[in-house]
Amino acid sequence: MKRNVLIIVLLLFVFKANAQQSSSYVPSPSNLKAREKFMDMKFGLFIHWGIYSVLGDGEWIMHTRKIPYYNYKRLADFFNPQEFNAKEWVALAKNSGMKYITITSRHHDGFSMFNTKASPYNIVDATPYKKDPLKELADECVKEGIELRFYYSLLDWGREDYSFGSKIVNGKPVKGDWDSYINFMKTQLTELITNYPSIKGIWFDGDWERKDVNWHYDEIYALIHKLNPEIMIGNNHHLAPKAGEDFQLFEKDLPGNNTAGFSAGAKIGTIPLETCETMNGSWGFNINDRSYKSVKQLVHYLVNAAGRDANFLLNVGPMPNGKIQPEFSDTLLKIGDWMKVNSESIYGTRGNVVAAQLWGVVTAKEKIWYTHVLTLPDNKTVTVPVGNKKVRSATLLDGNRKLKFKQDKGDLTINLETASAESLDTVVKLTF
Repeated sequence: MKRNVLIIVLLLFVFKANAQQSSSYVPSPSNLKAREKFMDMKFGLFIHWGIYSVLGDGEWIMHTRKIPYYNYKRLADFFNPQEFNAKEWVALAKNSGMKYITITSRHHDGFSMFNTKASPYNIVDATPYKKDPLKELADECVKEGIELRFYYSLLDWGREDYSFGSKIVNGKPVKGDWDSYINFMKTQLTELITNYPSIKGIWFDGDWERKDVNWHYDEIYALIHKLNPEIMIGNNHHLAPKAGEDFQLFEKDLPGNNTAGFSAGAKIGTIPLETCETMNGSWGFNINDRSYKSVKQLVHYLVNAAGRDANFLLNVGPMPNGKIQPEFSDTLLKIGDWMKVNSESIYGTRGNVVAAQLWGVVTAKEKIWYTHVLTLPDNKTVTVPVGNKKVRSATLLDGNRKLKFKQDKGDLTINLETASAESLDTVVKLTF
């Protein structure tokens, strides 16, 4: 009996020790404040830009076309984006209603889009452009009150120490030099945080390429938070959040969905959420991709994300000359026009106050709910489960017109006979 008690006590001790280890990261007060601000911003611009844009076939072209690394690297000689204008990019984001920008500092091809001492394979040393666009972008974002975040690839198709395709044994690739690669990433991340002190987040990608490797997240995440505790870390690993992460990413899907096939193991955590999507079918510039999403589709994506308490990060792939194609900018500015009228129903709100309905979703702040009627029912009435809340008024946000409503027990029925079926989103402001 005493032996059994001793075993139980030992097991409880081990469980407690493991639990403490897995939850050892305690966000700083500044980090928690950054998380709240992040959730308030709701809408951001994603930018995939690199030397791959020269070939105009997306950011995966080196891999999909099986271009040898030593040949692919020659693209740097042709990358000279003389039309790049940080002021134009930031103004586009701002006029589109976006509050932050996340841009690729280094993608899977290993090319660094910033001034780095860790590798000569970067935009300053390897291209005729000889300038650092991320520095210009960072400075302009500060001027305009837009947050800047950096995408950073864990995966590298070209570096010998990474040894892409190598078998993983005991947490390391058999070929290459894993310790060297981890140190390389630490050096670059240190540069990104110290040389661009205004950045607010790191967006990791590529974990899924090596499920069995030891990525040294405990060291990498601790390094980032030590350099700047306020920086929010997210990782596109398509899994439940790991210790040390500050927001959870969903690729091409709303939280809880798996239509794109990436989120089967993505258990939703308790940290802030973000979903990312493309404006056509490509992340990087693709000259043949004309499958552009409509303004309505993208507004609905933004609203559905907010209703599920998630941010929406909408991507553009700039052309190799540094310009953003008009098919993207025109659509973004139309979304901005919608935001000018309806922004109070998005910024600073929280979602999941009620489950998504057949007609749409609800966002909320303080004593106000915003019902987003994305699909107007034929009878032009919607029923909102409000529980025991007493509704004082129901008003169309666009035009401030009062609406008739009836409250019965826990349900509120709103008469939308004056609403237009052509509206991108009929937003009703409910005051309690």
